Amino acid sequence: MQLNSIKLVLTDCDGVLTDGGVYYGESGEAWKKFNIRDGMGVERLRKLRGIPTGIISGEVSASLVKRAEKLQISELHLGIKDKERVLAEMLKKYDLQASQIAYIGDDVNDLVVLPFVGVFFCPADAVEQVKKVATMVLNTKGGEGCFREMAELILQAQGIN
Repeated sequence: MQLNSIKLVLTDCDGVLTDGGVYYGESGEAWKKFNIRDGMGVERLRKLRGIPTGIISGEVSASLVKRAEKLQISELHLGIKDKERVLAEMLKKYDLQASQIAYIGDDVNDLVVLPFVGVFFCPADAVEQVKKVATMVLNTKGGEGCFREMAELILQAQGIN
């Protein structure tokens, strides 16, 4: 695993940054729960190593937009059904090799990114098809700090404790 060369971290939202649950009210989506520790992971990657974070989600969510704004995540891609297209664009935009990108996802729709990333993480509660091909299955579940766990592994590999 080449964590010492990671220069961009990308994540899915539901099932990674959240526990996959969504609360609906009469007017549609009302609530998603995000883990504060994951936010610190985003901040530590950016501040300590200059590693940007991006979110690629098949959903369009106002709460995710607010969360991304708070965390200063500039690469926010919502309503994406073609994740591989977005990954190919990011490789060009940041002038990176696939080996320099880490991705964390939890479900089968995330598997299309495999050819475009060097390291593929998944939460402990990802679906079995994803766990079987992930570079690393994390110890924490989606919405419970799995992004932070991944961020710390990357930072440690790059000499930050």
